Amino acid sequence: MNALSILAEGTEANSPSSWIILIVYVIGFAAIIYFLMIRPQKKQQAQHKAVVDSMEVGDSVLTTSGFYGVLIDVSDDMVIVEFGNNKNCRIPMQKDAIVEVEKANADE
Repeated sequence: MNALSILAEGTEANSPSSWIILIVYVIGFAAIIYFLMIRPQKKQQAQHKAVVDSMEVGDSVLTTSGFYGVLIDVSDDMVIVEFGNNKNCRIPMQKDAIVEVEKANADE
């Protein structure tokens, strides 16, 4: 007998129970990844989509670049934001560039 056959007999690497344990570990690891990484990100994306869809003209917004402004016009995928008191500072941008929305009628 050679040394390799003695090692193969001593370890039962090909037994069905070791395959089952391996499959359980892989499924468990995939579940952990899903619940700790993928699911929270999906929730955050859905929450951001709800905020973006609820935007109306006159709302105060915060952009991804850190600027505060007021919505002047809202279309399907674009908005026009007025920054500061200067009426000439109106910039069109994508809806995805909006981070936070404060409703205009929330002050009343």
